[in-house]
Amino acid sequence: MSKNYQQIKISTDYITLGQLLKFASIIDNGSEAKVFILENKILVDGEDCKMRGKKLRGGEKIEINDSVFLEITR
Repeated sequence: MSKNYQQIKISTDYITLGQLLKFASIIDNGSEAKVFILENKILVDGEDCKMRGKKLRGGEKIEINDSVFLEITR
């Protein structure tokens, strides 16, 4: 993965981590989410996260393997 920053705009109250990974084209389908999350370093607002159902809301920042940076916006 190359180092990049991407804002993800949501129109709902939240998006789950698994949905976010798919929406940001990091994984191809939802069934890959569990394995991807377990095998990669994912930080949500600086804290380690291994829950694919983690609810992410506007303003939260997600970092994947120190190279992919996502920010949720509303």
